[in-house]
Amino acid sequence: MRVIAGQFRSRPLRSLRGMDIRPTSDRLRETLFDVLCAGNPDALAGTTWLDLYAGTGAVGIEALSRGARRVYFVESAKPVAELISANLKSLGISEGFEIARTDAVKALLQWESARVAADFVFLDPPYRLHEEYGKALTALAEGNLLHASSLVIAEHDKRFDPGQNFGRLHRSRELKQGDAALSFYRPE
Repeated sequence: MRVIAGQFRSRPLRSLRGMDIRPTSDRLRETLFDVLCAGNPDALAGTTWLDLYAGTGAVGIEALSRGARRVYFVESAKPVAELISANLKSLGISEGFEIARTDAVKALLQWESARVAADFVFLDPPYRLHEEYGKALTALAEGNLLHASSLVIAEHDKRFDPGQNFGRLHRSRELKQGDAALSFYRPE
C-alpha cells in the first residue's frame, strides 16, 4: 500500500495483520481521487476532510498529500489509531490532522460542537457492520458539519446498498470497482 500522488507520492503505508482492517485498495483510492480532482491537481488544496473508520489512514493521508488543509481521522481501536499516527510520522506529517480514538458518531458530535465544517467526508466501516453506514450518514445529515457543496463518500461492498437518502443527504452517484463500491452523497 502506498500514497498515490501529491507531496508523498509512492511513499509506503503500513497496515496491521490479523485486525479487522481492510484498507482501501490503491486502485480504488486512485479512482476516487481521479473523480474528485477531475484533472485539476489543485482541486483539494485547502480542503477539510473527515476520514471516518480510518483504518490505516490511507484516504486521509492521500488527501493531505494532495493539499488538504486539515484531516480529522476517526478510529476507535487503539492499535489502529496508533497505526495512523505511525503512518503520519513516517511521512514526516506533524500538523494538519487530528486523530480521534472514539466512535464515529461521537466524534461527529464533538466536531460539530467545535464548529468544524467538512468539505469531504469519507466513511469506510468494516463491510460486515452494515448498521454503521446508517448511523454515520444519518448523523451527518442531521448535523451541521456539512455545507451546501460538501461531498460524503461511503466505501462499501458492491453487493450492499447503504441507502439512497438520509435526511438531507442524497446519493448522487455510485461507482463500482472489483468487489467494492463508492456511493457519493450530497446535501440538499
